[in-house]
Amino acid sequence: MTKNKKIGTTTGMAIVIANMIGTGAFTSLGFQVKDLSNNMAILTLWVVGGIIALAGAFSYAEVGTVVKKSGGEYAFLSKIYHPVIGYLAGWISITAGFSAPIALSAIAAIEYFPHGNIHTRYMGIALVAILTLIHTKGTQISAVFQNTATTLKVLVIILFIILGIGIGKDAGNSFLLDTSYVKEVSSSVFAVALIYVGYSYSGWNAAAYLTDDFKNSRKSLPISLIGGTMAVMILYVLLQYVFLKNVPVRELEGKINIGVIAISKILDPRKAKFFGIIISMLLVSGISAMVWVGARVTSCIAEDYTLWKYFRSSKDNIPKKALWLQFALTSILIITETFEQIMIYCGFLLTLCTMLVVAGVFVSRRRSKEFANESSYFRSPLFPITQIFYLLLSLWIIFYSVRNHPYESMLGILNLLIGLITYLVSSKYKKRKGLDKQT
Repeated sequence: MTKNKKIGTTTGMAIVIANMIGTGAFTSLGFQVKDLSNNMAILTLWVVGGIIALAGAFSYAEVGTVVKKSGGEYAFLSKIYHPVIGYLAGWISITAGFSAPIALSAIAAIEYFPHGNIHTRYMGIALVAILTLIHTKGTQISAVFQNTATTLKVLVIILFIILGIGIGKDAGNSFLLDTSYVKEVSSSVFAVALIYVGYSYSGWNAAAYLTDDFKNSRKSLPISLIGGTMAVMILYVLLQYVFLKNVPVRELEGKINIGVIAISKILDPRKAKFFGIIISMLLVSGISAMVWVGARVTSCIAEDYTLWKYFRSSKDNIPKKALWLQFALTSILIITETFEQIMIYCGFLLTLCTMLVVAGVFVSRRRSKEFANESSYFRSPLFPITQIFYLLLSLWIIFYSVRNHPYESMLGILNLLIGLITYLVSSKYKKRKGLDKQT
């Protein structure tokens, strides 16, 4: 059997971009304009969200070139702190971190696409099954599919921006840096809105889950994480500008289908219905990226813990069984429609995981005395400013998540306790197997 080929920087960036660009960029503006009246403040909101994601990408690029192992938070936190911390991060990824957003995106993709009388949930499951099957066929097939889908996604958004700026009609919305701007940017409303913008930027760390799949992780991982995040940040800010430029604010308030409303203003209202199909196709790229990345966490845990050994990657380095486990969990969430609650209670846990990785930059530098002379490490620029900035914002998000959703937060803690039990069982089983071999 020939060795499975590895991926390059282009595919790494495609994975990051595909994971990041989703429904949030086309839906959340309607809720922001209800509380923020200054359009420059809204654009600033998206810039700040991008800076937060970029600060996280800097840290992940550094930690990723130090640890040099696939699995994202599972691999990083296991190495930096303790295996149990990494295991719990991996447990979160397996149970909800990927399957829940895959389920949400699959439902959204089908809802936007004309599907007659066929039930949305069944079509959503079928879509995830097809994408899962594609990713079981080999890394190169996955790379080609992902690169093509992401390229089309970016081209469509760029075309949308060009049309909106070039031929779109000015709706008369002003963009002023006046006293109202300063007041809104410094308000609690701005801070709360930042949480939802942060969701739109989620996925900036996607390439860190595939470190072992890169031909040259020292070169490709930082470029993929940082370059992909910067590209999405630019697209997001320009996209929101196009929405605000072409649609009167009063027509955006409380609306979800922002993209359809905007395209009906830019082109012909009769053509707006076809934009739903376009959004559906854009989401397929994101679902594909999450399917590809998520299974790598399970396969990494399977390499280290006997309890999960069934889900190890096959000889060609493809986590086929882990992919189908992820498909099964996603299907359950789609059928039972419990994934929305899971996203709420798991949200603050995912933020906690990324925060621990960013804090890990301090730990890693303190432990590695030879770090300054090690050319194989990527060094995060503006250290420690970017790390402190990210950590403070993360603590703020966790505080508001727990305060506003105490019930869901308790469910998240319960999820962690179950994960801890599986860790203890797996560790005990591993020791028992070791004793059996000795006898």
